[in-house]
Amino acid sequence: MDFSQVVGLDYIKNHLLTTLKNDRIAHAQLFVGQSGAGLLPIAIGYAKEILCSQYEVDSEAHLRCSKNVERLSHPDLHFVYPVNTNESVKKSAVSDSFSTEWRDFVSKNPYGSLFQWFQHLGIENKQGNISVKEAEEISKKLSLKAYEGGYKVMIVWMAEKMNTECANKILKLVEEPSDKTVLLLLTENEEQIINTIHSRCQTLHLPLLSEAAITKALIEKKGITENEAQKISRQSHGDFNKALQIIENTNEDSIFEEWFILWVRTAFKAKGNKKAIEELLQWSDLMAQNGRETQKNFLFYCVELFRQALLKNYKADSLLYFETKDPKFTIEKFAPFVHQNNIFEIVEALENANYHIERNGNAKIIFTDLSIQLTRLIHKKELV
Repeated sequence: MDFSQVVGLDYIKNHLLTTLKNDRIAHAQLFVGQSGAGLLPIAIGYAKEILCSQYEVDSEAHLRCSKNVERLSHPDLHFVYPVNTNESVKKSAVSDSFSTEWRDFVSKNPYGSLFQWFQHLGIENKQGNISVKEAEEISKKLSLKAYEGGYKVMIVWMAEKMNTECANKILKLVEEPSDKTVLLLLTENEEQIINTIHSRCQTLHLPLLSEAAITKALIEKKGITENEAQKISRQSHGDFNKALQIIENTNEDSIFEEWFILWVRTAFKAKGNKKAIEELLQWSDLMAQNGRETQKNFLFYCVELFRQALLKNYKADSLLYFETKDPKFTIEKFAPFVHQNNIFEIVEALENANYHIERNGNAKIIFTDLSIQLTRLIHKKELV
């Protein structure tokens, strides 16, 4: 993948090309943004520019270098990503254990999410991480001479998944890199990168994609009409991966919608209703049966849906994109129950639940507590 294939982000591309042109490539860089906004594609495009810059443009060597980067098979381009054991790899899982799966995943959708990667590996019920064993592999690779005599580039995708031992072990590489070594740390959660590493990296923030950029990309890459592309772009909320999921009709929103509707309806009637309380407990059981990544994605979905309801309540229709599949549940009917007097507490409760899920809390207890909070918050009256 090169910059011409990256959706939008023209300012970011120009900035990175300028650092290369002026020979001011920082040895440790932190790219912050959403996967669907092009976090990995922009890093691969930048790596291609760095690795192939030693060859004359359009020369045979340059074309070979470019092709190897696009295939993710360039000998001086290395990747690290969260993994865990699965049916094929029973123990000591590191990135190299899944290099074939990684190339397949990225070639199909470089805008894919962490959850989609875990699904690809068959570990969606586990939490992948970047372990201290991975740090040892990183040290070995970066201590070697560049195969083609130029730069070496290491891309760490979802760097926030490094455990503390791993992060501490690679700190020396960040502080004292070998010559012509570039370490690109990619993260969706900047605050989860330990300060000792964060402070030694040059940070670049990637914005969400514009509706115009996504519309243009969908027309060119998927061959759909402009009207359809604009509609999908609006729904995708700056996330190209989301746009692709909508087109392919493979996103998980349909099942999330079912869970959400059941949840809020039951929570609404649970006040003083013993049977509804029992139904909420059953709903919590249902949620606890899913993998943690599914649970976390559902909580993010809920946050966004409550925000959409708030926008509808305050007549900010131009910012709405949510459309329900269930004709009995509409954002118009739901919106009056979400307002300035409960939205902050609702979002805080959802974010707290996500925090505890990430830290391996008991899912049944977490969702039960969340449900009880919602029964109170959904009945709160709006301040006049």
